[in-house]
Amino acid sequence: MKDCIFISDLHLAAERPQIIKLFVDFTNEVAAGADALYILGDFLEYWLGDDDPTPALTPVFDSLIQLAEKHQTRIFFMHGNRDFLVGQQLAQRCHFEIIDDLYKIKLQGQDAVLMHGDTLCTDDIEYQKFRQVVRSGAWKQDILSKTLEQRIQIARNLREQSQQSTADKQEAIMDVNQDATDRVFIDNNVRLLIHGHTHRPAIHHKKVNAMDTTRIVLGDWFEHGSYLRINNTSDFKLQSYL
Repeated sequence: MKDCIFISDLHLAAERPQIIKLFVDFTNEVAAGADALYILGDFLEYWLGDDDPTPALTPVFDSLIQLAEKHQTRIFFMHGNRDFLVGQQLAQRCHFEIIDDLYKIKLQGQDAVLMHGDTLCTDDIEYQKFRQVVRSGAWKQDILSKTLEQRIQIARNLREQSQQSTADKQEAIMDVNQDATDRVFIDNNVRLLIHGHTHRPAIHHKKVNAMDTTRIVLGDWFEHGSYLRINNTSDFKLQSYL
């Protein structure tokens, strides 16, 4: 890919119409000029299944369709901890490709790894156990077999539990574990890692096993837009979109 844009943690929802509009504008003004858009998780605040109409998100989905059809931008979508029930039906509708977490890509002639980032927070043992349960095929099959109304109530309960659990945790526990990030570089023999999830945008440089590595943490979209653009000539720089 010659010109790639990376975003994550938009948490788009009906309750935040200003951010929905911001993303639609972003697709027209920024992403439309790129060869590829990579969405690295938590694009949506929650998703209860591809049969959920969610009218408030129609402009979002329409903007993705236009981005792919009119501007020929390839769109890649990675599940986050909020929108892991996004399925192939929505992918086909919006013309994006669902990619694995972890996903390898070549950027500026070098191999790189893309992740959402939640699996790097290994100090949060409670969350990692929860993640293992809800990401299982059996759990997803069970939840999607329920009525939409039942799923809405389950989602509300899970969000309340998550908010309470987060409030009780130390900040450091919810950040990435350095050994875990080092292991990604070593196991995949890469020097570049891009992820989101922590809402702590930064570019970290570190020597790992005598390799000079770069870890780019994408920003969230709570106050303004945030993205990373990489092409064949640009330096790595996180950019704001207002």
